Amino acid sequence: INNQTINDAGPAEILEAVNNKICRNNHEEMFVTVWLGILDLNTGILTAANAGHEYPMVKHPGGEYELLKDKHGFVIGGMEEIKYTDYQIQMEPGSAIFVYTDGLAEATSVDNELFGTERALKVLNDNKDKRPQEIIEAEAKAVEEFVGDAPQFDDLTMLCLEYKGKA
Repeated sequence: INNQTINDAGPAEILEAVNNKICRNNHEEMFVTVWLGILDLNTGILTAANAGHEYPMVKHPGGEYELLKDKHGFVIGGMEEIKYTDYQIQMEPGSAIFVYTDGLAEATSVDNELFGTERALKVLNDNKDKRPQEIIEAEAKAVEEFVGDAPQFDDLTMLCLEYKGKA
């Protein structure tokens, strides 16, 4: 992905190139989900594409985090010549976006209950006025308390970004 981003292409075009390269040499038939966003720091326009990844959660200034049901493309490594679709989010100063792996929603308690996106969204909104690092820490703590001693089968990766506007 990093090598493809230097070509000054949009997220969909980058994902298409990465997918084709991985598919050509994917003897193990492995796949990965990817959410790729490129933020123009001058305009606040976030251009993104989704290759089978979890839905992002977006907060606009003064609002709450909401699940953004973006257009999902097929996973990377699943099949050659897949087309992906760019979409845009206008970020304003104070807007934020939270992206995460499925290990968040699928974290499982000792009672075999999933943490789920609704619970994740509640944690975000309970902490919506905090800095991104504090939001991630709150989400991680909530998951840890929820799962208790239950063994987990997946990784948990999160990214939270707040757009401050032009410098």
